Amino acid sequence: MIAPDLSRFIAGLPKAELHVHHVGAASPRVVAELAARYEGDTAVPADPALVEAFYDFRDFTHFLQTYLQVVDLVRTPEDLWTLIYGVGGDMAAQQVRYAELTITPHPHLARGFAPREFCEVIEDARRRVEADFGTLLRWCFDIPGIPGPPADQTLSLALDQRPDGLVSLGLGGPEDGVPRSQFAPHFAAARAAGLHSVPHAGEVTSADYVWQAVRDLGAERIAHGIRSVEDPALLDYLAEHEITLEVCPTSNVCTRAVPSLAEHPLPALVQAGVPVTVNSDDPPMFGTDLNREYAVAAELLSLDEKGVADLARAAVKASFLGAEGKSALLAEIDAYAAQNSSAPLT
Repeated sequence: MIAPDLSRFIAGLPKAELHVHHVGAASPRVVAELAARYEGDTAVPADPALVEAFYDFRDFTHFLQTYLQVVDLVRTPEDLWTLIYGVGGDMAAQQVRYAELTITPHPHLARGFAPREFCEVIEDARRRVEADFGTLLRWCFDIPGIPGPPADQTLSLALDQRPDGLVSLGLGGPEDGVPRSQFAPHFAAARAAGLHSVPHAGEVTSADYVWQAVRDLGAERIAHGIRSVEDPALLDYLAEHEITLEVCPTSNVCTRAVPSLAEHPLPALVQAGVPVTVNSDDPPMFGTDLNREYAVAAELLSLDEKGVADLARAAVKASFLGAEGKSALLAEIDAYAAQNSSAPLT
């Protein structure tokens, strides 16, 4: 448990978040509101308190099944807009100034959204979030771990529609038995079009999946990547090439990727010199938020206010925000730290 002063410092600290999923970030209030619209045609409860209980995962597979049930609540443009706008407001309340929101288009397109309509809705919600809350949202279009049409469709949407907020291509869904290498053509095409590569890898499988993401997908950041700790050569490579891991401690415990927070490999990754950022992944589903993840990281790494501010700076530096935006947000973090630290900064 961290000190109250450090908790207050974290709560007010300007932040960027690089690994958070659009459906998984919807609050129980928003999820219950959507469930109420389809009561009788969904297993998701229409009561926020019951939604929290619904998010009790046995393992990673159960988490994915539950996640897809919530995805199924997003059936109309209004549903999608409501979800993203709610997520943006919740982020702003935690002083998140910039977020790269992972969004998986395939289930929405399979639901009947036209490609242009889908992009118009998320872009309108993104602009409203910025106008109303001041939080900048950018998109990572995520392939749902399924080769063939779902992957092809995601890439086509990204390249053909190319919404203004799109910055990267991701790869999520189940990992085990789904080699990252089979998506190499999709990531090559995305990188050739100027999109960044940020696949999931090494969350519940092995360090080999991280190697695949780096070598075959040209990964610039790795979503999770915690199994990298199993391979010293990989740790050296990530450190040397400054490939950042998007670490989500509470998520890893809730999906049983690691047994407990005390056993989380975050300290070992940092000790090996691997760049890391701290993120919330699917925060309401895991009973957390970004502020709590910073507190968890502070406890695991024995950080003071300066160390916590450095975590915030690391996220900005690893982001795909433009140079001007990075400079402005880093300056805001510096100013906040200077005004609110209980000890002089060195």
